[in-house]
Amino acid sequence: MSHTAHIPSHRKPRRSAPKTALRAGVAGGVLSTIAVAGAAGPAQAEPVTRTIEMPTITDGLSTAVAASAQATEQVAQDLRTQAQQDEAAASAAKAAKKAKAEAVRKAEAKKKAEAAAKAKAEAALRASRTQARTTLSAPTGGSPASTAVATSSSSSSSSSSSSSSATGSAASVVSFVKAQVGDAYVSGGTGPNSWDCSGLVQAAFRTVGVDLPRVSQAQSTAGTQVSLSNLQPGDILYWGGAGSAYHVAVYVGGGEFVGAQNSSTGVVQRSLSYDPPSGAVRVL
Repeated sequence: MSHTAHIPSHRKPRRSAPKTALRAGVAGGVLSTIAVAGAAGPAQAEPVTRTIEMPTITDGLSTAVAASAQATEQVAQDLRTQAQQDEAAASAAKAAKKAKAEAVRKAEAKKKAEAAAKAKAEAALRASRTQARTTLSAPTGGSPASTAVATSSSSSSSSSSSSSSATGSAASVVSFVKAQVGDAYVSGGTGPNSWDCSGLVQAAFRTVGVDLPRVSQAQSTAGTQVSLSNLQPGDILYWGGAGSAYHVAVYVGGGEFVGAQNSSTGVVQRSLSYDPPSGAVRVL
């Protein structure tokens, strides 16, 4: 016997033909299917490479910084705006205060100017009366006209004492003007507590139903011209020329008159010698 006769054979047993054929057919079918699928499938596209930029931590930080800077700028702008508004308000208040002070100053200046003008006008009136009185009483070398004026003035003083009693309407006029003595003088005044010269005369004659003109110039020609030596109570005295008189009063008898003289004296009762008139006119 061979020395290997009892050693089992290590050769693999042969597969049966049917199994081998089946396996071969399956393998072939699989390979053919893969081949056919590979041939029939679409061509593979080139791979697309896309870079995705991933956010980093610095992106969020820069956004926060930008927002903070914008907020800071807005606060600064608001502060600047408020400061401008405050400055504008302060300037407006300062301008208003200055304008008010200027208005007060102008008002005071106007008031002083009006007072000065009034004082000047009164001074001019007194001066004109003084000049007229001086002209009437000054001697002119014995001329007939000056002699007549002097004679008239002297005789009026003597005759006036005998004509001191008023009757009828004249008495009412005299009583009215005497009742106003002490009232104030106001240019353009027509009563009841302040008068100018022609306003007082007009009101006095209105009490007896006589409507005189308003101004002294017209009142000096409202009736019959009479001599100063023949005065009667109720006659209208005037200073200046007839038709251009600058002052009037009422003769009340006894060599006296009542008139609204000026703002310093008001309505007074004075002697004819205090301010001799230029002429007289009789209405009643």
